[in-house]
Amino acid sequence: MTAPTITTRPLWADLVTLTKPRIISLLLVTTIAPMYVAGTPTLATVLWVALGGYLMAGGANAVNMYLDRDIDDVMARTRLRPIPSGRMSARAVIAFGVLIATAATYLLAVRVNVLTAALALAGFYFYVFIYTRWLKRSSPHNIVLGGAAGAFPPLVGWAAVAGRLDLTAVYLFLIVYYWTPPHFWALALNKQRDYGNAGVPMAPLVWGETETKSQMWWYTVFLVALTVIPVTFGAFGWIYLVSALALGGVFLHGVWRVVRSDDWVAPSWWVYKYSLLYLALLFVAMAVDRHL
Repeated sequence: MTAPTITTRPLWADLVTLTKPRIISLLLVTTIAPMYVAGTPTLATVLWVALGGYLMAGGANAVNMYLDRDIDDVMARTRLRPIPSGRMSARAVIAFGVLIATAATYLLAVRVNVLTAALALAGFYFYVFIYTRWLKRSSPHNIVLGGAAGAFPPLVGWAAVAGRLDLTAVYLFLIVYYWTPPHFWALALNKQRDYGNAGVPMAPLVWGETETKSQMWWYTVFLVALTVIPVTFGAFGWIYLVSALALGGVFLHGVWRVVRSDDWVAPSWWVYKYSLLYLALLFVAMAVDRHL
């Protein structure tokens, strides 16, 4: 395949691109909201956690781009990233990723607490080595098991305020964990050609579209049920309960449209986009519920 034309772009813009800021914005919501569920953090603590969380996730994303540089070159949606486009060397990218992840570990350990730093670093290693290096290219369960990497932010936020983890924190982890498969499979259904060209065994390519849509449905059913459970042991009240049921109902309806439709392109794109809003609003509802 012919390499893409090298375009001129400021270095700072490529460094920001390496961190995947749009993805991190959601991770920060699922980090900061649990801080307000766990207690009433100071503004300084929130800012240090936000900075450390961004740097850690950004470092993981940069290392991900280093490890995936071969397949990024053959996927249409990733060919313009800094390495395959030729704007940055692979060595520079991994150095940048390791540097900012190291800085994040130091900042979180010194300015927040060691548990917060350890959990953030665990998320980094899980994403880089368990998901990117191992599962992504070896199993259609890559998103199911690898999704745990994206579920660490609630633990990080909780530990930053409480200094420990408890049952509610575990439920927040599980909510993100079970949210990940239907969210990502909605994208995978529409990116099968890209993943096929790259040799990545995503669910639709291995299990088929029908089975993937069925799995999306059952994961979403379980997710919505899971979001209600914390109410039963007093972790949240009626504001969160109403929000979880309303947001979950819309999510279920969207996935059901994917399952029942022969032309699932538009419905699956809708689910992918809505699922981002769903998770953000769900976590905001948790914080609002605790403080009202």
